[in-house]
Amino acid sequence: MAKAARPVPDEYHSITPQLALDDAAKAIDWYKRALGAEEISRSLGPDGKIMHAELKFGDSRVMVNDVMSGMKGPQAFGGSPASLWLYVENSDAIFNRAVAAGATVHVPIDNQFWGDRGGAVVD
Repeated sequence: MAKAARPVPDEYHSITPQLALDDAAKAIDWYKRALGAEEISRSLGPDGKIMHAELKFGDSRVMVNDVMSGMKGPQAFGGSPASLWLYVENSDAIFNRAVAAGATVHVPIDNQFWGDRGGAVVD
């Protein structure tokens, strides 16, 4: 078995989320268009489903794949149990960009009681 060169690979942080999605390709396209994600890699299985893809949001990465091998995606749960917090220089601009790309507003953008300016959208 190959041994990792270092415990945390370059350009990663100590924890990296991985999302099993019902249509990973559609989600990737939306994350790129709405949130400015950069697609780092995409590996397809023989059936054309995404086995593994990596996206970069600012200085952080998120791994995604299609539902397979007994996994459940958001549709099986009636929605996603996970949330991703995206910290950006201009939260109003990225919030409005996501809404323009079809996101549903869950929490309107505003100054939050803990000091951040933010809101929440559902993709």
